[in-house]
Amino acid sequence: MPTDADPTAPTRRQLQQELLRRARAGAARRTTTAPGGAATADADGPAPSGTRPGTTVRHGRHPLSRAQRRMWLMERLGGAGDSYHVPFATRVRGPFDPAAFATALTALVARHEILRTRYTEEDGTPGQEVLPPPAAVPVPVADTDPADTPEALRREAARPFDLTAGEAVRALVLRHGPRDHTVLLTFHHIAVDGGSLDTVAAELAVLYAAGDQDGTEPLAAPPQYADHAHREHDALPGLEAELDRWAGLLADAAPPALPRPTTAAGGTAARPAAVHTVPLAPGLPDALRTLGAEHRATLFAVSLTAAFAALHRLTRDDDLVIGVASTHRTGTAMRALVGLCVNTLPVRVDTSGDPSFARLLHRVRDALLEAQRHGRLPFDLVLERLGTQARGTDGTGLVRVTSDVLGEPTVLRLPGTTAEYVDIGVGDAKFTLSYGLDLADPTRPAALVQYDPGALDDAVARTTVQDHARLLAAAAAHPDTPLSELTGPGTRPAPAADDAGHPAARALRAHPRVADADVHERVGERPVAYAVLRDSVGPRGDELLGLLRRSLPPGDVPAAVTVLDALPRTATGTLDLARLPGAPAPTASPGPRAEAVTETFAALLATVPAPDDDFFALGGHSLVAVQLAERLRTRLALPLTGLDVLQARTPRALTALLDERAAQQSTAKAARKPARSRGPRTGTVLVTGATGGVGAFVLRELVAQGRPVLALARPESAHLVAGDGVDVVEGDLTDLAGLRDAVAGADAVVHAACTFTRHEVDLAAMEAMVGAWRQGPFVFVSSVDAYGHPATHRVAEESPAQEPVSPYGRTKLDCEALLLSAAGTGGRGGASAVRSPIVWGAHDRLREQLRWGAIGGLYQAARTGAPIDLPRPGTGGNDWYGVAWVHAAALARAVTESLDRPVHGVANACGGHVSWHDLARDLAQLLGTRADIRETDEVPRDLDHRWSYDSARLARPLRARPGEDRRTVLTQMIEGMTHDDR
Repeated sequence: MPTDADPTAPTRRQLQQELLRRARAGAARRTTTAPGGAATADADGPAPSGTRPGTTVRHGRHPLSRAQRRMWLMERLGGAGDSYHVPFATRVRGPFDPAAFATALTALVARHEILRTRYTEEDGTPGQEVLPPPAAVPVPVADTDPADTPEALRREAARPFDLTAGEAVRALVLRHGPRDHTVLLTFHHIAVDGGSLDTVAAELAVLYAAGDQDGTEPLAAPPQYADHAHREHDALPGLEAELDRWAGLLADAAPPALPRPTTAAGGTAARPAAVHTVPLAPGLPDALRTLGAEHRATLFAVSLTAAFAALHRLTRDDDLVIGVASTHRTGTAMRALVGLCVNTLPVRVDTSGDPSFARLLHRVRDALLEAQRHGRLPFDLVLERLGTQARGTDGTGLVRVTSDVLGEPTVLRLPGTTAEYVDIGVGDAKFTLSYGLDLADPTRPAALVQYDPGALDDAVARTTVQDHARLLAAAAAHPDTPLSELTGPGTRPAPAADDAGHPAARALRAHPRVADADVHERVGERPVAYAVLRDSVGPRGDELLGLLRRSLPPGDVPAAVTVLDALPRTATGTLDLARLPGAPAPTASPGPRAEAVTETFAALLATVPAPDDDFFALGGHSLVAVQLAERLRTRLALPLTGLDVLQARTPRALTALLDERAAQQSTAKAARKPARSRGPRTGTVLVTGATGGVGAFVLRELVAQGRPVLALARPESAHLVAGDGVDVVEGDLTDLAGLRDAVAGADAVVHAACTFTRHEVDLAAMEAMVGAWRQGPFVFVSSVDAYGHPATHRVAEESPAQEPVSPYGRTKLDCEALLLSAAGTGGRGGASAVRSPIVWGAHDRLREQLRWGAIGGLYQAARTGAPIDLPRPGTGGNDWYGVAWVHAAALARAVTESLDRPVHGVANACGGHVSWHDLARDLAQLLGTRADIRETDEVPRDLDHRWSYDSARLARPLRARPGEDRRTVLTQMIEGMTHDDR
């Protein structure tokens, strides 16, 4: 039977995120002309204002439902991307009025509080607040060629939501012609589910037809989600018996043991799902319905039985759990509820004894009914009760396989138009494997599997969808035949033979970016590993070595990892040692870099190291690593950080890294285009400190906006920032003549470079740059240290400095004064001094500052599990002690915003404030230690910080985007460090 195995083929019948299409069955035919008509109007026509009659505004804070809480946590953890966006697109042909649609959408949002709800957190507890109805919901219209529509829809559907601002739905209309439009509504999953879309589509049709003719509400008042959340919240204490029942049903259950992929994926980030389908006979669904009726079962139960049979054949397990989607909508009054009402029901079935399909159907039917009887209990409460029992020994979740029947998808049917469903494409995989019976087109049924390609091989997915299709067909014809004879023996692929070879080779092959790897074991010497990447962009050899150091015992860690284009092998498949390039010699490599590494190790650690001596075993620590990197960077003119030293750890590995960087630098210089005249590049922005933690994010933001950039970088690091849209001028803050030339050739300046300790250099550099500044805006990345020690807890922007002011803060003040006094004179543009607190972000320089910078003492205490003494609230008359922080990406947005709209003075750029206690707790948890946090009546000097900085002027660009919360960025920073330095 043919299989639609092309992953790039149209995905009209693919599973939507979390099988949201389950509830879309029952809609009218896919392309039907509705009665009535509507006049065409311009999208910019009048929108309704005020609140529609019958609309009430609910005040106060409400609890989240358990389903919402899961969404909120996923959003706060970051990395989910657009996984929890729910796009709803329809091709509308006929007379379509965008202004009337905007009126209808505004009325819909006014009717349903959940579509205008914002989400906040107080004392660690999330909640929701209903906002007043908007005067108008914008419905932008863009003229778009049909060929460009898929990409435009995907791009719009992927745009992040700001849940803290009450953004839960947005609209976009693509106009292909006067009577041809694609209408896209994108919701956040925290506000809707699949069942909600039926209500949304039906009500929009009514509201669109009614318009605002008589000011009356054409629909009955709907139920509100906050009431559902309150009922669920109030009922939780009485669900203990239900929890006990579920605990009994799932006692000793284990996740299905699916075949392991030949190349395991690393990390926990969501991965795009893949789908395979197999066409079924047009009459098969009716035959399966008849089979179900004969056994008092629904078509859904029959399809679920086929999924259990296929999973049994795939895993050879008898005791299996498959998750199915359920809903909390019960009763007529709840049918029109818009909100997140989905729940997961784990269905546990015993498939032992080689039952017939009919016999297994009875088992599945009974297990499904039992699960549905207890379906009002949120599944996450069940998982909490089960604890570690809810996961397998490898950490996989209990429900990693799901099943569903997919009905005809919902479309937006507006009067006088025809409607066609538009598939925007499958999102990220929420489960490892999902079985589906696809009835979206009744004339073209299909068996379907959606799977996580990082956890299941494509060959396994192809096999199981074919087996699923054969089981469905055979069950209808021979339901009393034992499973083992129903379609012949299962075709489970043999498990990958990944238990052979060196542990380092297995670990490297498990990396998602590594296609192949092997290890050369040498007599009397540490082995050497070789890796081949899947594409030209991926981890460096030293980065892979760092991963091995974190995951393997010391004895299994190779001396180095060399990245190759291909592994040379003999005719028998073994590694061809004679053709291996770049294998480290058994003794220290000769050459100036090896000598420099050995001499610098000896100078800082007071001992001459052997090639494979460990940096930490020789007495090294973070500060020495920074010093070692600085000396080698200066001596060899190659980029090197303290983090590089901590990852490499041995002279041999560090030399190999420097050799690799020297080669990269040489290649980059040879390939670098001749310097262009900066004159024609209108709008060029000079960025100093482009290789630093802040500058790198600023550079990235400017390039993303398409602005031409001139980056100031030291010679050894220039190749790291050169690229499309970026020219490089080599120099640093000590080269005053070079600074003047660079400023004179730019149309705008972002000064993000800083020595931190050489204040006279910083001041002289600013003086030179301001003297050469003749046009355009100038943004200086300053510091909140310039405020000194304010007398009040809350610090307004541009408040005067209060003594004592640190030398670092004083230098920032002096630099600001130089800049602001020159702004607007001699043709100069506006000036902005953007005062930043501690900056966090996934960048090596910022990681170094986290470890040994302003809060380095707190970090190191949390890392080692040492006692942490923190000032008790109220000590010294201050209710709070902590620190302000900002995500580097948010700071970069604030800086670039200041180029377009200078603040003409000082603006703060704070993303948040965290108490020392909360920060210490976060660090200890993320580092996996048991820190002893104690409160005292004394205030250590490095923790004497109790100020909160207003940041109103740049509030818009500073607004956190998904993945920019404190816990997520700290996690990213710590995960990027070596295990030993954590």
